[in-house]
Amino acid sequence: MIVSRYPFHFAVAVSALLLVFQGSFATSAFAQEADGKPKKGPAYTAPPENDANYPLMGEFAGRVQVDGQQKRQPLALQIRPIAGNQFQAIAFRGGLPGQPNHESEEMRLIGLRSGDNLILSGGPWAIFVDADGCNLINSNGENVGRLKRVHRQSRTLGAPAPDGATVLFDGKLTEHLIDAKVDDEGLLVEGFRIRPMFQDFDLHVEFRLPYMPLADGQQRGNSGLYLQSRYECQVLDSFGTEKMFNGLGSLYRMKAPDLNMALPPLVWQTYDIHFTAPRWASDGTKIRDAHVTSWVNGVKVQDDVALKSKTGAGKEEAPTLSPIHVQDHGDPVRFRNLWIVDRGLTHIDFPVIATKQQRDEAAKLEWNEPPQPEPQDTAEDKPAEKTPDADNSDTAESKPDGDADKKADDQADQDDQAQQDTDDKSK
Repeated sequence: MIVSRYPFHFAVAVSALLLVFQGSFATSAFAQEADGKPKKGPAYTAPPENDANYPLMGEFAGRVQVDGQQKRQPLALQIRPIAGNQFQAIAFRGGLPGQPNHESEEMRLIGLRSGDNLILSGGPWAIFVDADGCNLINSNGENVGRLKRVHRQSRTLGAPAPDGATVLFDGKLTEHLIDAKVDDEGLLVEGFRIRPMFQDFDLHVEFRLPYMPLADGQQRGNSGLYLQSRYECQVLDSFGTEKMFNGLGSLYRMKAPDLNMALPPLVWQTYDIHFTAPRWASDGTKIRDAHVTSWVNGVKVQDDVALKSKTGAGKEEAPTLSPIHVQDHGDPVRFRNLWIVDRGLTHIDFPVIATKQQRDEAAKLEWNEPPQPEPQDTAEDKPAEKTPDADNSDTAESKPDGDADKKADDQADQDDQAQQDTDDKSK
C-alpha cells in the first residue's frame, strides 16, 4: 500500500467542507456594481507581486492510480483563481486539450486556498496543490499520484512571416496599422485596424491576455479579431473553464470552438486564421458564405465553418471590402508578431509551424518561466524498497514516482510527440 502523508480523516473532512462551499460559489464569487453588473477588478499585465493565488494558477499533468486499472492513467488539470481565495478547475483524462489522448469529458472542481496551498474537491479525490504540482488523495487516504506543473507553447509561437507575406507589426509601429498604439514594452495595444484590405487571406496573430481574477465570462480579458470588420474570432480569457460558446476560439454568437485551447493569462498565445470571403452576384446578392478555419495555440478549433451572416457587433455584409479590426473591449490585451498573406497573390502552407528554436526565443519574452527539462529523480522520488509483506501487485510500475513509471511516462511522451508530428504533417 502507498502510504499517504495526509491522514484519512483530514482529507475527507476537507472534501466535505469544500462541498458545503460549492453551493455558494456561483453567487458569492464575483462582486457586483450598484447596477448589478459584475466588477472587473484589477487587470494585471505583469505577474502581481502580492497575489498568493497567482502562483497556483496553471496546467498540471501526470499519471494516477485509478481503481480497477493495473497501470496508472494519464490525468491533466487546469486551475484558475476567481474571487477571494476561491478557485475553479477542470480535470481531463488522457491529457490536456490539444494533446493526442485528451478525452473531452470534463470534471469540474472547486477549491479554497490556505496559505501557500490549495485544496480542490468535486471529483473522486481530494487534490492538494502547491506551486510545483498536485498530490491526489483517494477516499482511503492513499496518495495515488502527483501531477507536475507544465508550461505549454503554441507550435506556431514565433512563426516568422513567410515569403510574400505582409508584416503588419514586428515590434514597432508600421504604416500598415490605423489608430495603433505601442506600449512601453514595444507591444501593440488593443483597438486598431489593419490598413490594407484583403479578400481571402491567412492571418497570424500573437496575443497576451491580462490576469483578471475578479472578472468572469465576457468581462475577463476580452478582445476580438473582426475579419473584414464583420466576422469576430473571439479573444477571451476562458482558461480553466468548460468549452464556452463565446470563449476563446469561438465565432462570436455563431459557433463554439471544437476545443477550448486557452492557455493561462500572461502567457503568449497564437491565433492563426484562414479566411475566405463571401462571393457575390452582380446584382449584390450573396451566392456563397464566408468560410473560416482557425487554430488557437496551434490546434484547429474551427474547420471550414460557413458564416451565414455577420457576427455580434460586426458590420453588415456587403460586396465591398472592409479592414480587419482588432477590438478594444476595455481590457489590456497586448499583441505582437502580426503578419498576413493575401491568397490572391500567393499561397503558403498554413499555419506556419515554428521551429523549437523559434518557439524558445519567443517564449523568452513571456512572464512565466520558459519550459524546463524534466527534473531528475530525487531520493524522495525514487520507489520505496519492496517489503516482504507488501502487496504483490504493488510493483514499481504502479508507484506514483518510480523510475520505471518515469520511463513509461517518457515513452508515452515520445509517442504523443510522434503522433503530434504526424498530425502536423497532415494538417
